[in-house]
Amino acid sequence: MKLILTEDVENLGFAGDLVEVKDGYGRNYLVPQSKAVFATPGAIRHYENLRKDAEQKAALTVENAKELAEKIESTSLTISATVGEDDKIFGTVTNAQIADALEQRGMIVDRRKISLDQDIKTLGEYTATIQLVADIKPQVKIMVVKEEN
Repeated sequence: MKLILTEDVENLGFAGDLVEVKDGYGRNYLVPQSKAVFATPGAIRHYENLRKDAEQKAALTVENAKELAEKIESTSLTISATVGEDDKIFGTVTNAQIADALEQRGMIVDRRKISLDQDIKTLGEYTATIQLVADIKPQVKIMVVKEEN
């Protein structure tokens, strides 16, 4: 049975892919769960058009991501934190704080796309990697300083 996936299915394919599956799997699981539709000629044309549109949008997104990556690479953030003994921070510096600091500089990044190389629990200099699109992963330098009262 030929089906077109409407969403990503693990070990089978991605949304928009034309796949061949056993009849029972398609009829009893994929179609009722709205994970796939039957591969009629009209549905195939529809998903091909959607795929072309998505590719065009992705090309524009990659160009925008490269520009944003250049801005991020040249940026150094300073985050102030309340500290206790031995310059240890109360809590940690979070992805949300980094995202807010970037947003204040006009760079909007989803906090879930920020990964820290290590937990930030003391004052000092750190780096964070930001997953923008595909293989574009700029790094931003973060200086954690003592909060002034």
